Amino acid sequence: MSLVGSSCPEISAMAYFDGKIETIDLSNFKKFWKLIYFYPGDFTFVCPTELAELASKKCDFDEHKVVVFVISVDSPYVHKAWDDSELSKMINTRFPYPMLSDQDGSIGKRFGVYDEKTKVNLRGAFIIDPDDVIQAMTILASSVGRSISEIIRQIQALQFARENNEVCPASWKPGEKALIPGADLVGSVYHYWKMGTISDEGA
Repeated sequence: MSLVGSSCPEISAMAYFDGKIETIDLSNFKKFWKLIYFYPGDFTFVCPTELAELASKKCDFDEHKVVVFVISVDSPYVHKAWDDSELSKMINTRFPYPMLSDQDGSIGKRFGVYDEKTKVNLRGAFIIDPDDVIQAMTILASSVGRSISEIIRQIQALQFARENNEVCPASWKPGEKALIPGADLVGSVYHYWKMGTISDEGA
């Protein structure tokens, strides 16, 4: 079931962040763009590569004013142990985002990513706008890692479309032209869009 276009489910959970264990309530971040990033578990194989890449892109998320939260079924104490023993060695600093604990899978269930068979959350990523509406979601099997660059591209496109009332074609990147919806464009996109380029008429 797709959650795109629906309100973000409520999230309040214990988390490990910046050396401390505390409660994080996403209702305090309703006016921000958010990335909710589920992963199967600490001390696994693909997950540390994903979180290391996520950490390496912090400047990009900060630039676009996106607040990032990562969530697994591990306790906040296991999050701390994992950050201390492995993650911090991969990124040469503490992990820069709150690591939320979903030990009973209740958060994952609300987002449709909790796997009852394995008792872990699948690789789900949800982009939430400042109105607290889910604008994008992807869910991958646990055997395949995600591209953080593609998630950032989606955020850039969603922000551009929201701010400019235009629509972004396939593989759109910042600086490229978008499309302006209108009657003249119906059945005529091929006049304006040629595999990554848009003529001035369609922009």
